[in-house]
Amino acid sequence: MIPPFVVKDICLVFAKKGELSAVDILSGESYNDNRERIPETRNERRSWEGKKNHMEIGISTACLYPMTTELALKTLLEAGFRFFELFFNSYSEIKLNFVRELKRQADEYGAKIVSIHPFTSGFETMLLFSDYERRYTDALDFYQEYFEAAAILEAKILVLHGERDYWRKRITEEVYLERYAGLRKKGKIYGVDVAQENVNAFRSEDPAFLRRMREKLHGDCSFVYDVKQAVRAGYDAYEVCNAMGDRIVHVHLNDNFGKEKDCLLPGKGQMDYVRLGEQLAAQNYQGDAVIEVYRGDFSEIEELVAAQRFSQTLVSGFFSQKA
Repeated sequence: MIPPFVVKDICLVFAKKGELSAVDILSGESYNDNRERIPETRNERRSWEGKKNHMEIGISTACLYPMTTELALKTLLEAGFRFFELFFNSYSEIKLNFVRELKRQADEYGAKIVSIHPFTSGFETMLLFSDYERRYTDALDFYQEYFEAAAILEAKILVLHGERDYWRKRITEEVYLERYAGLRKKGKIYGVDVAQENVNAFRSEDPAFLRRMREKLHGDCSFVYDVKQAVRAGYDAYEVCNAMGDRIVHVHLNDNFGKEKDCLLPGKGQMDYVRLGEQLAAQNYQGDAVIEVYRGDFSEIEELVAAQRFSQTLVSGFFSQKA
């Protein structure tokens, strides 16, 4: 159930924009299949018909970990989800025959896999960002297997964690950015965007670093924005978002009550989604979002479905999606 105070905020925002009344929002009688209100006047309708679809809210298969990846995908497909981040959990899962079966499974339901998450995220410090350069060049070949898997799945984004415990200064910031650029270049060959996620205890947790990354790479970088990771790292979630500017290509959606409860389903905490939505729109965000929480953060699959519906209703009207 959507908390009353959230419903109130939604109503106020849309009423302020002159688009919807509280009755429109709660009844749904004036909406099309994309939750867009169908305008009444000819001029309004001409403008409305030129709009693109709204942001899609999907889910990460990581929500059901440690359920096997293929079963997690099947379970979520059967629950009605059609938009995914696929979290690989072992080496055999990026073998091409296995990946093709995942693609077949998704295609059967008309679903889209927008991003992949490597099972080696926890090892990226050693593989990609250590002071042993040969290991980095070997890791580029290994990550090629992720890119090949992503190409089969038609996923356009690979989520990167990067360097953990960066205060140990194994490598300089300049070397980190060079390594990222090299991995990004490799991904582009396969049509895959290597996107740096803000992650607690990693170099990317610091919004000041994210700004420098944009500046030093002259904007040739991409980001995954994760609400819980910003909160967990002790940074202001909106500041982290702002630091990424217009280079955000993917969003991990969740809620919180501060660091004490930093990973809840959307709508279950204190996150001001109206403010976040307006900020993302102002930063010209053109992507979509997936719910990413952990298995201990909910009891039943129906809770994930309700969180998706809540989120989809909330973002409707803020965003336009890429054609």
